[in-house]
Amino acid sequence: MSVSRRQFLKSAAAVSIGFAGLHRHLAWGAPALKNSFGPLVPDPGGILDLPEGFSYRVLARAGELMDDSLRLPGAADGMAAFPGPEGRVVLVCNHELSPGSKEVGAFGDDNENLGKLPKEDLYDWGQGQMPSLGGTTNIVYNAQTGAVERKFLSLAGTVRNCAGGPTPWHSWISCEETTQRVEGPIEKDHGYNFEVPATAEIRRAAPVPLKAMGRFSHEAIAVDPRSGIVYQTEDTGDSLIYRYIPDAPGKLIAGRLQALAVIDHPGLDTRNWDEVLVPPGEPLAVRWVDIEDVESPNNDLRIQGFEGKGCARFARGEGMWYGREAIYFACTSGGRKKKGQIFRYQPSPHEGTADESKAPGTLELFVEPNDGDLVDNADNLTVSPFGDLIVCEDGSGENNLVGVTPAGQIYRFGHNRMNNSEFAGATFSPDGQVLFVNIQHPGTTLAIYGPWDQRRSDG
Repeated sequence: MSVSRRQFLKSAAAVSIGFAGLHRHLAWGAPALKNSFGPLVPDPGGILDLPEGFSYRVLARAGELMDDSLRLPGAADGMAAFPGPEGRVVLVCNHELSPGSKEVGAFGDDNENLGKLPKEDLYDWGQGQMPSLGGTTNIVYNAQTGAVERKFLSLAGTVRNCAGGPTPWHSWISCEETTQRVEGPIEKDHGYNFEVPATAEIRRAAPVPLKAMGRFSHEAIAVDPRSGIVYQTEDTGDSLIYRYIPDAPGKLIAGRLQALAVIDHPGLDTRNWDEVLVPPGEPLAVRWVDIEDVESPNNDLRIQGFEGKGCARFARGEGMWYGREAIYFACTSGGRKKKGQIFRYQPSPHEGTADESKAPGTLELFVEPNDGDLVDNADNLTVSPFGDLIVCEDGSGENNLVGVTPAGQIYRFGHNRMNNSEFAGATFSPDGQVLFVNIQHPGTTLAIYGPWDQRRSDG
């Protein structure tokens, strides 16, 4: 961390905010930077700086031998925590690996352990020569002892499993951030979502692509438990925001894919790169339009939606989470300085029904700091039990865990002292007492403990 950055973070800071109920003329104003838990304390272990009173434990490291005799893959990314049997917590964690990756894969340096899995357990076996190395692992954590009791591969043969999201029926939707097609040893098209049970028993999910959810460069999803509708981000510089209405609640194999458009603003560019078209704090009524040819081989769903249907355009949609009866999502390169934006979508009380137009859902730019000293490229995020967002940075230099209060105040909660890798997969335990997070490279999963109920707002 540079001296100038430290000095900046100790002073009052300019931060763009947007939140329903705040004065709109303050949306680009300069409230003081609040550190809700106090200043960070340098970690003598050289891994993670946290506020006083907080501590962490390393739960998993890439390359470790798992309980299924495979290696824990590297590039840990999106993650969620689920209640397990007898008070256990089950973490389902993505691994953002591609065929031929030089990072640690589940099958060993030369895929020498590939034969330990039946071919049908992998979505793309790569003709046995170049298997797709992405997928998920499940980690079974004992909340009473803080120990990991089991680790195993739970989805195999997919590509660049970046983020995803939990479902109310205790499964994880793992998203492929790619549109790779059949070529050479690659046997199947990619760019799909896959469902992984949050099980504590060693087994792998059936690698069934959820094709009706669309083929594009997926990033994350969030499910509104009230409607069962699934919202999706897309990681491209000209992305759309999608929603998926399943034909049957909780069954994602069939349904209708739609994309977000702003009423009275067709083709709205929310990125604010060249012109500020979307100021923070102003709710925009939206409509949802059907997307056809959802499995298009041309990676053009976003073009279809923007140019042909007037959908809104976003700057690299990434992390997404449901909380506080809304959907929050990050756009990593949005804003005038391309340092990131966080939006909030408030669903209609009639979301997904014929009465939706009577009270449309609203989109709001919640936060756009335009300063990397505040937030440097927001990526994965979660909604904490106490209402704040916890945001993972994926910036060009040092990276942090950043908190954002419901009033739009930004504070630093954690600092990666180990290296310059991004944080990923922030998620709280079901009881709200533990924050789990990944340092993506080389692949380290941490549990963070502390006085969450004593959040301070006095900076």
